[in-house]
Amino acid sequence: AFLPAFVYSLKVSPLIEKISDHKDFKKLLRTRNNVLVLYSKSAASAESSLRLLSSVAQEVKGRGTISWIDCGDTESRKLCKKMKVDPNSKEKGVELLHYKDGAFHTEYNRAVTLKSVVAFLKDPEGAPLWEEDPEAKDVVHVDSEKELRRLLKKEDRPLLMMFYAPWCGVCKRMMPSYQQAATELKGKYVLAGMNVYSAEFERIKEEYNVRGYPTICYFEKGKFLFHFENYGATAADIAEWLKNPQAPQPQAPETPWADEENVVYHLTDEDFDKFIKDHSSVLVMFHAPWCGHCKKMKPEYEKAAEFLHVASDSPGVLAAVDATANKALAERYRISGFPTLKYFKDGEEKYTLPHLRTKKKIIDWLLNPEAPPPPEPAWEEKQTSVIHLAGEDFRESLKKKKHTLVMFYAPWCPHCKNAIPHFTTAAEVFKEDRKIAYAAVDCAKEQNHDLCKQEGVDGYPTFNYYNYGKFVEKYTGERGESGFTTFMRTLRERDHERVGKKKDEL
Repeated sequence: AFLPAFVYSLKVSPLIEKISDHKDFKKLLRTRNNVLVLYSKSAASAESSLRLLSSVAQEVKGRGTISWIDCGDTESRKLCKKMKVDPNSKEKGVELLHYKDGAFHTEYNRAVTLKSVVAFLKDPEGAPLWEEDPEAKDVVHVDSEKELRRLLKKEDRPLLMMFYAPWCGVCKRMMPSYQQAATELKGKYVLAGMNVYSAEFERIKEEYNVRGYPTICYFEKGKFLFHFENYGATAADIAEWLKNPQAPQPQAPETPWADEENVVYHLTDEDFDKFIKDHSSVLVMFHAPWCGHCKKMKPEYEKAAEFLHVASDSPGVLAAVDATANKALAERYRISGFPTLKYFKDGEEKYTLPHLRTKKKIIDWLLNPEAPPPPEPAWEEKQTSVIHLAGEDFRESLKKKKHTLVMFYAPWCPHCKNAIPHFTTAAEVFKEDRKIAYAAVDCAKEQNHDLCKQEGVDGYPTFNYYNYGKFVEKYTGERGESGFTTFMRTLRERDHERVGKKKDEL
């Protein structure tokens, strides 16, 4: 539809679609899955909103659509009535409504600023920006590297800067304390925040050693002194620390399990073979010091070991191997996850046991050692349309595909297990499309540790979307088959629309 003459003088973006007909509107909602609609009581009342939305449309091009319905003109009035929208009832004579996947989603009720509207359209179900929280008004919110440099140059007061990612749970939990501290310390100290998740901030992350979120840096007269870490995270803790800021205290190392008082036999690369030969029935737990599941299982394993230790007719002994310290053993027995339990009979490896986690189960099984049910084949061993990538071939493989959704996962993670069948089915739907790939990276494998870190994987599963190998955004939609397929279908529809437009121009 043609825009009124005054709209052109406003330099309104041609990306804004003016609609007055119900059929056209239905078609728009059917073909686009992320639409923000400005309803206005007249063209004049839409003026300032259109100025702002023109800039928004430019920023979200290809990811979101902005439409304008002027309820003041005769034809559009019918459409507004049909949609049960009346901007006359609004103070400024305008209303912003969002439509997602062909249906009404929500009224836009966040800050009407370029940054907030863009953030909303990039993630309509995500949380509002930190600066939209009125409680965070005393935190200095920094948006760009230029702004950060300017702040550090001009600010004489001691400054604490939280580098964060909007999806990070630890950051969200800490923000209320941080903003409370910012208010209580206002005038004396500066507390600032900067979302550095996006790839454009790689230089800053490198400079301030941001390896995870949040990373909090302390500055005096613009000079970085040290990180705020290993300290409490309440407003009082922050205020107390700022009175006497100092470098992080090294945390006391945990006592290795082998050095604790217990009756489990702790074996190493050197004494393992002799021990296994000397004992006819041995259950060995391969573990890692950082593994949560191992820590959870440890007391049960120790109780079982004590029981066997005093039993007059013991069916076997329990041993443990720190697989991170005894790499030769870990490699020989192909240990890829923790804890891994292996049973040895008369000096030979007999079974790998995935299901013994309690004292009772361990003892019951040793009394009657039998083969466990065959393990479910690993995801990558199954015949599916998902491409399984590793560190060395990751970037090269992605460059060959226009659209790739990558799932970074760990085989032991319950959320990953739930998502895998849906992700696999979605890959099946698009298997004939040569420009599309659904790929997966097992972050539990040592060879992929650096890759997962480099791609910003902070928890499992993490889904990243890449365009010809270049990271574009984190996928935060539904983790069901329809979420994964709708995401890809939308990208392909946009491709076809662009091709169609080019043909029309020719």
